[in-house]
Amino acid sequence: MNIDADLPRYPATRTGCPFDPPAAYVDWNKAGGLRRVRLWNGREAWVATRYEDVRAVLADPRISSDGARPDMPTVSPASQVMTPLRASFNRMDDPDHTRLRSMVARDFSARRTAELRPRIQEMADDLIDTMMLHGSPADLVAEFALPFPSLVISLMLGIPYEEHDFFQKHSIALLDTHSSAEEVEQAGTEMRDFLRELTAVKERRPGDDIISRLVTEQLAVGSITRDELVDLALLLLISGHEATTNMIGLGVVALLGDPVQRARVRDTDDPAFLAGAVEELLRYLSAADAGFARVVTEDVEIGGHLLRAGDGVFVSLSAANRDGSVFDSADTLDTGRGAPRHHLAFGYGSHQCLGQSLVRADLQTALPTLLRRLPELRLAVPVEQISFAHMGTFGPVELPVAW
Repeated sequence: MNIDADLPRYPATRTGCPFDPPAAYVDWNKAGGLRRVRLWNGREAWVATRYEDVRAVLADPRISSDGARPDMPTVSPASQVMTPLRASFNRMDDPDHTRLRSMVARDFSARRTAELRPRIQEMADDLIDTMMLHGSPADLVAEFALPFPSLVISLMLGIPYEEHDFFQKHSIALLDTHSSAEEVEQAGTEMRDFLRELTAVKERRPGDDIISRLVTEQLAVGSITRDELVDLALLLLISGHEATTNMIGLGVVALLGDPVQRARVRDTDDPAFLAGAVEELLRYLSAADAGFARVVTEDVEIGGHLLRAGDGVFVSLSAANRDGSVFDSADTLDTGRGAPRHHLAFGYGSHQCLGQSLVRADLQTALPTLLRRLPELRLAVPVEQISFAHMGTFGPVELPVAW
């Protein structure tokens, strides 16, 4: 495509209400069809914002997820480095995508998640105990929203939680679009070195965890290479806590600002209602948005536009989840609307989030537990003073609360 200096820049930033998609995406959704945009490096790309267009992009086999492709679009210099680094199955096409994903699919099944729920509840309660011991006020991100899913995924992978500070620091460097290319490369190298050493430990002393099972069942028979195993573990480690951390933070801010929705989540003893409330929060908040880059491999028509081979494509899940042609009162948070399970917060198609059952279990545990055990929980600063950032997914950097 020829460069057009008048095209809008992508990605846009959220302004005003932190729960709403960028205003530009809402405008593009209402205007219909796809929108051409200009990226940080001057390259042009397409952005899909309508629900049906987003599903079409994510499901079409002629639109690739392969991060190793040189024509894959990126949203920043850091993401240009990170895209080929994030080389596990979420940035691959079939057959490698299915081969690697299937190796860990059972670890994130609904059945396995149900088995973990008692332990997940214990972790939530232990962290709240510690936060209460430290006293009010507190930073909910540092004391709960971040360590809670980090503990869960560390347990599942077999990573000692005392390494939490190390992998959290490097996760931030890898996900922050403001990181330099050098910072991303260094963080990626150090994380891989750590996981490579841990893999060697698991070979000598396997445990009851995902990395040990990959070592004994896959690496030992040549079904996966050592580099693939390390990349897979890195993907699960980062994605296993980062999205949930931001959803907890956003969810708490949203519920504390709406007494009706807060009471519904806090007071229900109906698991089905709570599950539906979490689905509505996932739809309404749509923390994951800017990381869904694709590239067209064969000419394809989407939303009335012809996309040529080599064109970059992004999708806005937040705009699609506010599509008024699909969701009634789409801009209203209504935890009693029933489970909108057709939302796109976890993506769509073969690359739909592998860990969605775990995310649901974490949120269904974290949010009501916080509200019940801290009935006077409130924001310690006006919402306008809370700093939000997009680190892979969107959420509060810090969340001062009191009780």
